Amino acid sequence: MIGYVTLGSNDMAKAREYYDALLGTIGAKRLMEFPDEFGGFTMWGTSWGQPAIAVTTPYNKEAARAGNGNMVAIVMDSRNKVDAFYAKALELGGSDEGPPGVRGEEGSRAFYGAYFRDPEGNKICAFRIGPAA
Repeated sequence: MIGYVTLGSNDMAKAREYYDALLGTIGAKRLMEFPDEFGGFTMWGTSWGQPAIAVTTPYNKEAARAGNGNMVAIVMDSRNKVDAFYAKALELGGSDEGPPGVRGEEGSRAFYGAYFRDPEGNKICAFRIGPAA
């Protein structure tokens, strides 16, 4: 249902460096990129036809600000990958918003997630649904 999510940036060079390194850990690469004079819109994904994440400067030329209550959640296929993705996000300059762990109860539909903010303040969750594997 979701094609892509867009996050705002005030420093596209820094954002590209951060997301190249972070999203590269899960096999995502740049799928689309426009020059900085057109906002520097850059989209990462694992393939066309799959949901993607884009970063751009705001169209209205005002400062990018992280939304209160907005979050992007990225599904992982193992808890180890959630842990590694979270650790990489912090290593690259992100900040902690909730370390990896089970929210709720263990079981076949257990929610295992980790929360962080990118250097611009955008909130991101890496998660896995299901038992520890």
